[in-house]
Amino acid sequence: MRIGVDAMGGDYAPLHVVLGAIQVVDQLSPGSEITLFGNERKIKEICRSQQFNPDRFGIVSTSQVIEMGEHPVKAFQQKQDSSIVVGFHALQKGKIDSFASAGSTGAMLMGAQSILKTIKGVSRPCISTEFPVQTGGSALLLDVGLNADSRPDNLLEFGILGSTYAQNIMGISQPRVALLNMGEEPEKGSLFSREAFKLMEGNPYFHFVGNIEATHLFTGTIADVIVTDGFSGNIVIKQAEAMFQLFKDFGFCNPFFDRFDYEVYGGAPVLGIAAPVVIGHGASSPRAIAHMILKSEATYKAGLVQKIQEAISNE
Repeated sequence: MRIGVDAMGGDYAPLHVVLGAIQVVDQLSPGSEITLFGNERKIKEICRSQQFNPDRFGIVSTSQVIEMGEHPVKAFQQKQDSSIVVGFHALQKGKIDSFASAGSTGAMLMGAQSILKTIKGVSRPCISTEFPVQTGGSALLLDVGLNADSRPDNLLEFGILGSTYAQNIMGISQPRVALLNMGEEPEKGSLFSREAFKLMEGNPYFHFVGNIEATHLFTGTIADVIVTDGFSGNIVIKQAEAMFQLFKDFGFCNPFFDRFDYEVYGGAPVLGIAAPVVIGHGASSPRAIAHMILKSEATYKAGLVQKIQEAISNE
């Protein structure tokens, strides 16, 4: 397997990206290899400073970088030799099997939709993220930022995408899928959420357990997959990250809360597109980059894209 990594993506690139790749290269499965996209000279300098042979990586030299603060659409169109654009074209042509970046989320999503396209039958892709629950293991939340405005039928698709991910990546045989709402009763919420409930209730594509309130998100007693729009999901996950940092700043240590550290999860897979893509946190440390690469490998090896295609085609 060939894992493509954007060496120039992130607040501390290329240093943290290359260090993360060095850290994880010996943890990959036999036959897996890393291809770095970016400034070849800088990549090799960092490798040599760590007494690491850069020839252990594939390196695709690029001359441009899409910066975090740039307009993603304009930058993607104008910087055709950037590490993100070249990486997506390599993925689309089959030169790599997956692509991961801690760079501009907007540019990554632009590449996912304009170069790779969505899976047939998926109207909108989404971003998912795992988080720890009190009963042990993890739950999945989606969307967490791609679709600020979603239709009820989009949430039905997110339920299929999330259930398929939970089965194949998280190892949950029959994931419980819930709709994030302001109350557990079917009649609660906005017109949007009530219509989404009707579409999801009794459908044959996943095990729907009804609405879930935010107070039960982290218990693990109601749902394994929580579906919501990208606006609400992004607020939830950023609030969780902020609370983790707050506890850390106050010196509170607990094994459960330590699992809210984004570095443990590495990155968020983009679900519903035609190839494996993982988006990492912009402030990723080498440890976070290492986990992002492992997530990319696991997503490909599980055949997630093909299994989502099968699930959607049976809808």
